[in-house]
Amino acid sequence: MLEWLGLLMFAGVFVLLLLGYPVAFTLGGVAVLFSLLGSVLGVFNLALWGTLPLQVFNTMSNYTLLAIPYFIFMGAMLEKSGIAERLLETIGILFGRVRGGLALAVIIVGALLGATTGVVAATVVAMGLISLPIMLRYGYNKELATGVIVASGTLGQIIPPSVVLVVLADQLGISVGDLFVGAFFPGILMTSVFAIHVFVITLIRPELAPALPEEVRNLRGRHLISRVFGAMIPPLFLIIVVLGSIFFGFATPTEAGALGGIGAILLALVNQRLTWTGLRQVCDATLQITSMVVLILIGSTAFSMVFRGLNGEVVMRTFLANLPGGEWGFLAISMLIVFLLGFFIDFFQIAFIIVPLFAPVAQGFGLDMVWYGVILGANLQTSFLTPPFGFALFYLRGIAPESVTTAEIYRGATQFVLLQILVLMTIIRFPAIVTWLPSLAQSN
Repeated sequence: MLEWLGLLMFAGVFVLLLLGYPVAFTLGGVAVLFSLLGSVLGVFNLALWGTLPLQVFNTMSNYTLLAIPYFIFMGAMLEKSGIAERLLETIGILFGRVRGGLALAVIIVGALLGATTGVVAATVVAMGLISLPIMLRYGYNKELATGVIVASGTLGQIIPPSVVLVVLADQLGISVGDLFVGAFFPGILMTSVFAIHVFVITLIRPELAPALPEEVRNLRGRHLISRVFGAMIPPLFLIIVVLGSIFFGFATPTEAGALGGIGAILLALVNQRLTWTGLRQVCDATLQITSMVVLILIGSTAFSMVFRGLNGEVVMRTFLANLPGGEWGFLAISMLIVFLLGFFIDFFQIAFIIVPLFAPVAQGFGLDMVWYGVILGANLQTSFLTPPFGFALFYLRGIAPESVTTAEIYRGATQFVLLQILVLMTIIRFPAIVTWLPSLAQSN
């Protein structure tokens, strides 16, 4: 029974999380309680707590994690300054003649906005507030409209530059740049599959997504070109510069994130959208999310220390390494666990609690860690979208009008869940989709 004491810590954490207790304090509190229990039972040395300050300091001095507030700031600035909304409107005008053009615009902008923040809640809420009223106003089917929003809002899980990929790379012990490069084509593939689905379904059933009225897409000639160059090219150029500086080795992800933050400020300034109030709101949002991540990191550090002290890591690693089917058995179980946990707890909690347990086993089986990181991100993306517990669905339900029912949101999301599963299976079956570009970059 004592050798399973460490695993009982997980049960305690999940029960408290489901009861609504804050994540960081839940992790730290469970660590304290089980360390005392282990000490009483003679299986834990309380002197291990003396190493906690050093472990926290090592975590805080991790240069890679400094990229998190930069990317959050970049995405928040693009959203708060109205640049993302103007980008959506411009792409909508360009695609306005096409049935489903506005939905295609939502997918593209959602992918770009999600990539810069990696925070599902921020992207889904932003896209819901900006695009859902517009799509409903122009006669879009409610299921298609809500499905496109929640699906595009989760794309930021695997499209670089993303906070999610930064955290995953840190927890898996791999280069953030390699994971960014490896996730590039899977992210493009996922976005393309969504866009193709919208195009095909509106071709078959055009009444689901009518073209925009003529008076809405009345920009022509130099006025349209001016709108494109003013609202569309600058933010796209900023994201390309940030990604390119990482891909081609000109900057680390942290340096590129800082560049992105400065670029977002300049874009807001050029568009006359930079105000002290807006800047303060962006800084507040960045501080809140970053503080949450840091507190979870400290709590997870204490949790991991006690978990290892109770030999829970050894028990878990032995269990995972001896599953039937070898590496494929481990892959199936780890993906199932992450998928199910994604219904109930946030990405950061999964990354800091669960992923460190899987990483050494995956390395022991000789799995490509960049590939493993990408399929973890794609799996979480699917989990956050799957009814009835997907987080993205709850976020959209919170800001959607009463005329849109929960059942319509669920039915709208289901079609995109099936597409995500198809892409995830493709990535698992053909690892070269992930691995060939990092290999090419390393060979050069």
